[in-house]
Amino acid sequence: QVQLVESGGGLVQAGDSLRLSCVASGRTFNNYAMGWFRQAPGKEREFVGVISWSGGRTYYARSMKGRFIISRDNAKNTVYLQMNSLKPEDTAVYYCAAGLTSRLQIVPAEYTYWGQGTQVTVSS
Repeated sequence: QVQLVESGGGLVQAGDSLRLSCVASGRTFNNYAMGWFRQAPGKEREFVGVISWSGGRTYYARSMKGRFIISRDNAKNTVYLQMNSLKPEDTAVYYCAAGLTSRLQIVPAEYTYWGQGTQVTVSS
């Protein structure tokens, strides 16, 4: 089992930055690729980005590339999502997820463990 806890969400204005954190406990954190997803009201869960177990590879959804940056600190069992130039359409609950895979998966079903989510609201 891996337990994931996100934090760092909040209410910000358009153009602001925000950094989300996801702390893992349980099984060995650095065995897992870590993904970030988000879900807005009435919409399906959407892929944001993913980082490999080593942190050496990342992949982002097209709309986030260049604005969002994922990093991880395996010594702290933590993965981060740095969000810059936020837009009102970025408003959603953001989730981190852990997947025991060497591939950079974009499909939620490929991830085994999920956090409870943290709300990000961007006002115009």
